Amino acid sequence: MPSRRALTIKDHRLRYQLANELHARPFPAMVAPGMAVFLAIKQEVQAVGRDRAVDLDHLIDLLERHGAPHPEAGATHYFGDIGKYQVKWEQHTEFVTYTIFGAGLGERAFDPAEFELFPEDWLASMAGVRMTSALIRIEPLSDDETIAARLRDWFVPESLAVSHVLDNAAVVASDFRIDPGGHLRIAMFVSPDTGRRRIGRVVQRLCEIETYKTMSMLGFSRAREMQSRMGEIDGNLTALMADMTSGVSAAEQTLDALLSISAELESLSAQSAFRFAATEAYQAIVGQRIEVLRERRFAGRQTFGEFMIRRYDPAMRTVKSTALRLSRMADRAMRAGQLLRTRVDVERSAQNQALLESMDKRAALQLRLQRTVEGLSVVAISYYAVSLAGYLGYPLAALVGVSKTMLSALITLPVVALVWMAVRRVRKNI
Repeated sequence: MPSRRALTIKDHRLRYQLANELHARPFPAMVAPGMAVFLAIKQEVQAVGRDRAVDLDHLIDLLERHGAPHPEAGATHYFGDIGKYQVKWEQHTEFVTYTIFGAGLGERAFDPAEFELFPEDWLASMAGVRMTSALIRIEPLSDDETIAARLRDWFVPESLAVSHVLDNAAVVASDFRIDPGGHLRIAMFVSPDTGRRRIGRVVQRLCEIETYKTMSMLGFSRAREMQSRMGEIDGNLTALMADMTSGVSAAEQTLDALLSISAELESLSAQSAFRFAATEAYQAIVGQRIEVLRERRFAGRQTFGEFMIRRYDPAMRTVKSTALRLSRMADRAMRAGQLLRTRVDVERSAQNQALLESMDKRAALQLRLQRTVEGLSVVAISYYAVSLAGYLGYPLAALVGVSKTMLSALITLPVVALVWMAVRRVRKNI
C-alpha cells in the first residue's frame, strides 16, 4: 500500500481565521412563546475611530454581574448565558448591539420592565447613546382574527406592517414607532413546525432591519442639514457664472470667489462622504434582509417591503440626490474655475503681448535716439579733431604758403571720415 505523503503546502497566516469568521456569529435558537430585548449603541462622535476596547469592557461589566465567562481579548462578537437568559453581543463598524432573549412571556405585552434585563446603572455608564431598542414578543401562531385583534391593541394601524414570512413559518408585525417606554415593538407569531433556529434567524433579521434602517437615517439627517447651505452655495455659484458671462467683475476677483466655493464644496463632500457611503451600504442591507424574509401579505395589510417603499425609500432617495447634487456642484465649480483660469490666461497673454509691443517701440525709439546721439557725437568729435589737426598743421601750412582757412577745409573731410569710421567700429564691438 503506497504511503501517504505529508502536504508541504504553506497556508496563509489568516486562512483559518478568515474561514472561521464566516461561522463565528451563529443565529440564536429561540422558542415560542419567548421574548427578546434588543439594544444598539453608538458613540455620538468619531464612532468609527473609537476605542473598541471600551465596547468590550462594557460587555464584560454586564457579564460579571451574572458571573458569566468573559470573551476573548479583541473579540468582536459574543454569545453566552446570563442567568436564565442568553445574550448575543456584536461589534460593528459604528455601533454595538446587544440581544437578550429567553423562553416564556409576561402577562403584559411589551412590558417596559422587560428592558430591565439591562441594569439601569449599566445603561447609564455605556460609552455612547442608544440608536434603537426593541421589545420582541414571540407567540405561537393562532387564527388570523385573533392575530388581527392583538395587532390592533399593540400597534398604530396607520403605520402597521405585517406579513407571512418564510413560506408561512411565521407572521411578523411592527409599526416602527417608538412606544411610551422608548422602545420599538415587534410581534412574531410562529407556526408549530418552525424550528428554534429558524425562529432565531427571523428575530435576527428583524433586529437587523430596524438597526440598519435607523443607522441609514443618519444620512438623511445629514442631507437635510446640508441642503440649506448647498442652496446658498448654488445661488452664489450661479451668480459668479453670470458675472463671468457679462464680465461685470474682474476675472481675478471672480476666480478667487470660485476657488473659495470649490474649497467649501470639497469640505462638505469630505465631511459627508463616509456618512453617505454608509447610508448606501445600510440601505442595501435593509433591502436584502427584507428580501430573504420572502414576505406574503397578511389580511390585506402592507408588508415590510411596502412600508419601506412608502416611508423609507423617499428618505434614501433624498440622500442619494443630495450626494449627486453636491458632486455636480463641485464639478460645475471646477469647470467654471477652469474656464475662468483660461480667460485669465488669455487676458494675461494679451497684456504680455501689449507689453512686448510697447517694449519694442521703446527699443526702436532708443535706437533712433542712440543713432542721433552717435551722429552728434561724430560732429562734436570731428570738430575737436579738426581743431587739433589744424593746430598741428598750421606751422607746415605757413611754410608752403597755405592759409589757415584752406588748411581747415582740406583736413575737415578726412578727419570726419576717420572719426565716423572709429565710432562705427566701437559700436560694432559693443
